[in-house]
Amino acid sequence: MPGWYARSFDSVRGTSTVSQSLQGRTIAVFGVANKRSIAWAIAQRMQEAGAQLAITYQNERLKQEADELIATLPNAQAFQCDVSRDEEITRLFEALKERYGKLDGLVHSIAFASAEDLKAGFVDTSREGFRIALEISAYSLVALARAASPLMTGGGSIMTMTYYGAEKVVPKYNVMGVAKAALEACVRYLAYDLGTNNIRVNAISAGPIKTLAARGISGFGEMLKEQSERAPLRRNVDVNEVAATAVFLASDAGSGITGETIYVDCGYNIMGF
Repeated sequence: MPGWYARSFDSVRGTSTVSQSLQGRTIAVFGVANKRSIAWAIAQRMQEAGAQLAITYQNERLKQEADELIATLPNAQAFQCDVSRDEEITRLFEALKERYGKLDGLVHSIAFASAEDLKAGFVDTSREGFRIALEISAYSLVALARAASPLMTGGGSIMTMTYYGAEKVVPKYNVMGVAKAALEACVRYLAYDLGTNNIRVNAISAGPIKTLAARGISGFGEMLKEQSERAPLRRNVDVNEVAATAVFLASDAGSGITGETIYVDCGYNIMGF
């Protein structure tokens, strides 16, 4: 019997023995904005799976709401970090090293584009708007992976959130689609660079979910309606399904997966029309 098979399955019961437990692991979560954010759902599921969490908020304005949410999770600690500032990233990971010693995972659920650049046509995207969208939505993953990797001394799992608009045109998604395409390319290049350290890097492509960020996309209600009508499962994805996939990727069950974009969209992405 091949070794991998013996490790993966109980030959008597025929059941998987690969664990999705995160017990004893420390994971940093970026992007918790409020209780409806995807990052918050992921944080909750990871805590339920046993992870110790370091959860970041962007600035003082968001501190109170973040603190109130994070206080509801045992073994979770709040940290401030604006990912557009290298000095704050450096300071954060110094604090994480001092507190935890090492990291086992990182969740990047950060994206931003100016409202003006999501209203008109993509051709009207401003130079500054393009720069900001790419810097916050894509480059921040590179910056965080670079800072986190030295703490992942035993290997680790880095994941980010993307969307189908990276691959196909989604009207009004505009520069965010371009930013997500760049993000997915970053995932592949980071997976290559960090693979020798047993660090896996993946993206989860979730279907449209009602979050605060989604409200800035014109016609978002129509996106939800069309998705539920055309997806093979004939419904929209639930945020907890995305969170469950994140737990899987952070666990031993996802140990052979890197550089991938995993769709959690009720199958919408497979449809041609």
